Amino acid sequence: MTDRPPISDYGLLGDTRTAALVASDGAMDWLCVPRFDGNPLFGRLVGGPDAGTFRVGPVGPATVVERRYRQHTATLETTWAVGGGRLRLTEAMVAEVSGRLLPTTLIVRRLTAERAAVDAVVEFDPRLGARHRRPRAQQRRHGLVCEWGALAVALDSTPPFRFEPGRPIPITVTPDRPVTLVLAVAHREPVIHVEPTAAWDLLAEDEARWRAWVGEIDEWLPFRDHVVRSLLTLRLLTYSPSGAPVAAPTTSLPEDPGGARNWDYRYVWPRDASIGVSAFLSVGKSDEARGFLAWLMHASRLQRPRLPALLTVHGRHVHAERELPGWPGYLDSLPVRIGNDAAHQHQLDGYGWVIDAAWAFAQAGHRLSAETWRAVRGFADVVAGRWREPDAGIWEVREPAQHVHSKLMGWLAVDRALAIADTHSVPERQRRRWQEARDAIAADVRTRGFDPTAGSYVRTYGSPHLDAALLVLPLLGVDPTDSPRVRGTIDAVRDRLSAGGPLLYRYPPGRDGLPGTEGAFLPCSFWLVQALASTGRRREAVDLFQAIVEYASPLGLYAEEVDPATGAHLGNYPQTLTHAALIQAALAIRDAPTRVGFRS
Repeated sequence: MTDRPPISDYGLLGDTRTAALVASDGAMDWLCVPRFDGNPLFGRLVGGPDAGTFRVGPVGPATVVERRYRQHTATLETTWAVGGGRLRLTEAMVAEVSGRLLPTTLIVRRLTAERAAVDAVVEFDPRLGARHRRPRAQQRRHGLVCEWGALAVALDSTPPFRFEPGRPIPITVTPDRPVTLVLAVAHREPVIHVEPTAAWDLLAEDEARWRAWVGEIDEWLPFRDHVVRSLLTLRLLTYSPSGAPVAAPTTSLPEDPGGARNWDYRYVWPRDASIGVSAFLSVGKSDEARGFLAWLMHASRLQRPRLPALLTVHGRHVHAERELPGWPGYLDSLPVRIGNDAAHQHQLDGYGWVIDAAWAFAQAGHRLSAETWRAVRGFADVVAGRWREPDAGIWEVREPAQHVHSKLMGWLAVDRALAIADTHSVPERQRRRWQEARDAIAADVRTRGFDPTAGSYVRTYGSPHLDAALLVLPLLGVDPTDSPRVRGTIDAVRDRLSAGGPLLYRYPPGRDGLPGTEGAFLPCSFWLVQALASTGRRREAVDLFQAIVEYASPLGLYAEEVDPATGAHLGNYPQTLTHAALIQAALAIRDAPTRVGFRS
């Protein structure tokens, strides 16, 4: 399937329950309902034409003259030049629906014309799920209703049009008469009609709430516009009913176009979520951090003290990985997968990220609940008992190994647990066990994970190869921030894993046991910024940050990888981990003049 635009062409619409991707031609090519990990309603992005789309835009050739989010909001505007006129599509999803009789998902799309009348088209072609099921459609007083058993969607407009699924409807937009479209989604509940004018007003109210939310963020933050867009993106990708952020709203966007590195990221990785929590806390957004920790306590309760590598937004087991037959994939990248088998892996590093997030929450002045502290203690005990075992590591390799980064994060887990124990009750025997584990991990990593010849820590015990995840080293405290080991590791990673310019590979290409290749991993570049800033190299950090953000999509969004040769975005999009790493990098630059270690 080669007729769709680049990944970076897509804009994100979201309501903190699900999300849509919209191309610059006005095509909504991805939307899962009723939540992020639900069935695709519009799936053309990876499912081809038979998977459905919802296009609203010019009927003929047109040039995009401007595309942007309205400042400090989640509302997307696309403006085309069409003949002697201009056509603008303004669209968003209504996030705040509580306390009112509103659909859980409400999408509002408005076309306006300037200078002259413009011919446009509405193509509404919903196809549900893996088999692209067509709906049972019915014309009602308030527009078109499409049904698939427990799911229904309703499309209405002002002025009214007679829509039919799969049939493009030509319309004319005049400067004095905009066209407003409203799509409501109902799952196991009655379809709620929202009059288009009222829906447009709801969108304006939502914009005011987003601007107020942004207004609470320090206006003196370095690179504030980039940080704000990333914070808004993280918030849109957080499932508000539970407080759980998904890694991305998509599945099977390829890391290797035309290849098999296509994964389902519509789930919650506690590691990635914890990094986002720290980012929210650092800008004073404690409610988001509190919501995630509450979700984690609920989600992990049946598997404690083990920490699952990933979970659904409701805290349930992720479905086994399976392939969707007949789906052509983005750029013919096969297979298209749903589910993710990484859920069964042992990933030691996750414990460190999660306990560090709990520690950051406590450092911000919030006392951990008794249940949260009990869970954290259990996680620390797991680390103390299992840190010597091989694991899948942060990059989820299929063959477990003695990953140095995992050991370092295991050290962080027990170190942070000990720090929390200074203000929370813990039995002395448990405290001693953590202290012994912390000392043993540090000694083991320094002895077996360091290559004296190269002057740096390495990817796995006994290996000469590097891992960009080691860039977290100066943030931990295992070694002093100004030690030769820390500086040597930063410089070695920057040199030997360089993908050109500010880009880094996460490990040497071709060293993960999977077929094909992959691009540069964007979070690693932001981790390098953080490492440089944290070791007093602020000017280098600023220059590097400025170079990395040049790889943003035109709307300020990021996938997890880019092609070093072309700058094309690769992998699922937009990616929570990349946006969280950007925020932390900017905050490290802010704190660089007085920063000594991760705790200062």
